Amino acid sequence: MCGIVGLHLRDASLEPRLGHLLTGMLGRMVDRGPDSAGVAIYGDPVLSPAGHSSVSVLGADPSLSTALGEALGVPVTEIDLSPTTVLHAPVPAALLADTVRRTDPGSTVIGFGDDVTVLKGMGNPLHLAEHFGLPRASGHQGVGHTRMATESAVTAAGSHPFAVGPDQCLVHNGSFSNHLSIKRELENEGVVFDSENDTEVGARFVAKHLAEGADLDKALRLLGERFDGFYTLLVSTADSFAVVRDPIACKPAIVAETDSYVAMASEFRALAMLPGISDAHIFEPEPERVYVWHR
Repeated sequence: MCGIVGLHLRDASLEPRLGHLLTGMLGRMVDRGPDSAGVAIYGDPVLSPAGHSSVSVLGADPSLSTALGEALGVPVTEIDLSPTTVLHAPVPAALLADTVRRTDPGSTVIGFGDDVTVLKGMGNPLHLAEHFGLPRASGHQGVGHTRMATESAVTAAGSHPFAVGPDQCLVHNGSFSNHLSIKRELENEGVVFDSENDTEVGARFVAKHLAEGADLDKALRLLGERFDGFYTLLVSTADSFAVVRDPIACKPAIVAETDSYVAMASEFRALAMLPGISDAHIFEPEPERVYVWHR
């Protein structure tokens, strides 16, 4: 039992309130996942400054930004939001992420891109949100997750989102029953994993198909064909926001859609405080159907 929240803004006037709204949504899901949490923010000018890529890292060496600057030949800045460190540099995101892995192999890259910043930690999700400065964040899209661990240990690395492709995030409520066999197939194709979490297998599967040219709708339909289990997934990219449930829709999900935003959560109480919710089109996603919204 985990809690998912997500907010995809259509009205630019709401962007300064993104973090505040997402914090309120996350707070109403604490009892669904009190042991750890993570968020992904798209478009915040501090967390994702213009002209720079961003990489989020767990377990970073204290001298990592200096070492990266020497390796890349450009200034590398950091924001310490322990246990997450956010690094910025005026280079392509994939290059910055790969250089982190080579320079500090004991650390774990938990997100990278031009538009997204991923923040993870252990403990009460609201305490983490305040530590991350989430209430003050702005942007055009956000995803959050409160975790109650069932498939792997309670660690920051095991919390969601799993963000394994550029500007991509996946959060999950449920479990995949055949993830180990799919993981072996992906490993045989050269895919490298950072954890034992079943959700990472789903994220790596989706990222692989997006990299091969599938759109988000196709990637999630392929996941539905291959993965067994009970799940609700929220998947985001720099320009898309998608929801899908398993064939019997075992895990809860609710969507609210207005002219100003699309919001998704595990339960309606996480949406109840959103502006204009009384006029929203509110519905439960149908089993197996992939819902995708674009900027």
